[in-house]
Amino acid sequence: MDETADPVTVLTDEQCWEHLRRHELGRLVTHVGDVIDIFPVNYIVDEESLLFRTAEGSKLFEIMIRSDVLFEVDDHTDTDAWSVVVRGSAAPLQTSAEVERADGLGLKPWIPTLKYVYVRISPESLTGRAFNRAPEPDRYGIQQY
Repeated sequence: MDETADPVTVLTDEQCWEHLRRHELGRLVTHVGDVIDIFPVNYIVDEESLLFRTAEGSKLFEIMIRSDVLFEVDDHTDTDAWSVVVRGSAAPLQTSAEVERADGLGLKPWIPTLKYVYVRISPESLTGRAFNRAPEPDRYGIQQY
């Protein structure tokens, strides 16, 4: 491994969106009071926002109390990895026109449950990193005697 090469690359916003568009499973992080929760959700990119579907329950309850969220998507192979974190706010779609448009995007639940509520995550910022995977360098080097 070239020890002078940086194994971490900062992704541009466009590279972050490319990764988000190519995947469909992420983790939603909510925070209400002292409670921090994380939920796996399947999603779809809608222009420069994310949509997921949910039912009544803790996810929806928590975003209704406090809309600021984190959303993370990542993946890896034997040689590389990446992670994108979206910081933003989440809110259910409100109008029938919004819901009708969202219905046309083809977002389907992964599990056989009814999920009537579409939630949009509107990003305030994106951060992404790409990583070159390789063995750890020798921490101690050749010891002189």
